[in-house]
Amino acid sequence: MMKIRILAVWFVMLLVSILNGTMRDFTYGKHLPDLLAQQISTVSGIVLLGLVIFLYTRKWPFTSARQAWQTGLFWMSLTVAFEFLFFHYVGGHSWQILLANYDISAGRLWPLILLWVACAPYLFFRLSQPRGVTSRT
Repeated sequence: MMKIRILAVWFVMLLVSILNGTMRDFTYGKHLPDLLAQQISTVSGIVLLGLVIFLYTRKWPFTSARQAWQTGLFWMSLTVAFEFLFFHYVGGHSWQILLANYDISAGRLWPLILLWVACAPYLFFRLSQPRGVTSRT
């Protein structure tokens, strides 16, 4: 049952991400340079995905640090796979364009979303632990 919940929450995160991108494209993205709009969208995406992950961890707390890390890395892997497979095969984007989103030196902040999705479950797990308690990994 837990695996189904973890997968279902990833679909919620996917929906939130699509809504975040849609909001960017139909509002402030029309009035700002593309890179700046992408950066703002990254920040709002981190906040929104953090909210989803936080609510998940409140409803169904992780039982260990290992479980939190495994979940975060699983969500990150699904996100990367979706991004490359969907946007290449369905969206028609070249591999070069997709890889350009990972170039932090060019101001692309997409990797921060992936890092957040991977680490947030562990962060929220640790924050939910009583002070002074160390968890098994």
